[in-house]
Amino acid sequence: MTKNFLSDRVLNMSVSATLKMTEMSREMKEKGIDIIPLSIGEPDFNTPENVKKAAKAAIDNNLTHYPPVPGIPALRDAICKKLKRDNDLNYQANQIVVSTGAKHSLANIFMSVLNESDEVIVPSPFWVSYPEMIKLAGGNMNIVKTTIDNGFKMTAQQLENAINNKTKAFLFNSPSNPSGAVYTYQEIESLARVLENHPEILIITDEIYELINFEGKHFSLASFDKLKDRTVIINGVSKGFAMTGWRIGYMAAPTEIAKACTKLQGQFTSGASTISQAAATEALNTDPKKSEELNTMLTQFKTRRDLLIDLLKEIPGFKTNIPGGAFYLFPDVSAYYGKSFGTKTINNSSDMCIYLLEEAHVALVAGESFGSPECIRISYATSIENIKEAVIRIKTALEKLN
Repeated sequence: MTKNFLSDRVLNMSVSATLKMTEMSREMKEKGIDIIPLSIGEPDFNTPENVKKAAKAAIDNNLTHYPPVPGIPALRDAICKKLKRDNDLNYQANQIVVSTGAKHSLANIFMSVLNESDEVIVPSPFWVSYPEMIKLAGGNMNIVKTTIDNGFKMTAQQLENAINNKTKAFLFNSPSNPSGAVYTYQEIESLARVLENHPEILIITDEIYELINFEGKHFSLASFDKLKDRTVIINGVSKGFAMTGWRIGYMAAPTEIAKACTKLQGQFTSGASTISQAAATEALNTDPKKSEELNTMLTQFKTRRDLLIDLLKEIPGFKTNIPGGAFYLFPDVSAYYGKSFGTKTINNSSDMCIYLLEEAHVALVAGESFGSPECIRISYATSIENIKEAVIRIKTALEKLN
């Protein structure tokens, strides 16, 4: 009966695949089942001490009143300084909009620029929330398929071929969720050369995993002079600073777009938490190259990545590559499709993940929701012990299939 009151918009929207798997594994844990969660994209480290102290000081100093919609001045200034220090990009505070997470920033930009039937070019695999956000804003995804054989990277020719008279925007993500792909400067430059010839296309670059980069320097499409005035950078503090629960993301955008997103946000949420903004200010004023805590996190993520790759080599049928960033592996597991154990048959990656959750008690995420049904996503944002035990369980469960 209640369902009759719901809008078609909500009824047609998919549940986040990552959150759905997390909820399923949580329910099993509550029943006393020992689940190893490799499904959620959250650092298992704690927020740095200096950041926590800044938040406590904000409370003591009564920074507890309504903030400006686009963010407190100190944080917007810190973002501008960060962009100059880390990316050699010049922005003014009026081009910065702070939101409750990078996901919120993305929703703001899609709702602010897309009209019905506008197309957004998106390489697959893509983050699971992109399709629903774009659809909610009235747009359509123009998906460009990449594979593990090319490192899950789009080529300049693929981008050129995808552009048509409905193209409104190009959505780019490096380092990538779910593949961990990190584009080199030369690869980004080749995409930039295509985009320079299409001044009608807005560029949205999701850089939330910027600090989890094993390849070296991070490069942004906004670095190219001919593109900066139509590029929107999306970033935040959740991944690189282990601040997922603080819910702070931001965009750096052309002034008119920043104004539009502020207008929209003013009607939906107003400003983000003042305490969280104070913490984020401290985080972004930290030079990541000089932070022992951030460098330790990066080193440990790389160690875990290398370990997981080596361990997965022991599982026949798992095809892996070496991702350059983030904290995910995205192996091709299609060699197992069609195999069965008892009444269970693996027809796709969703079947694979349900089977491994029930049989191995390891939570993973199916590739369908990322636009790559041949793959599964494995998060290594967990302990070495969990990684080792998870692979043993996965291998044992898969050996039962025939």
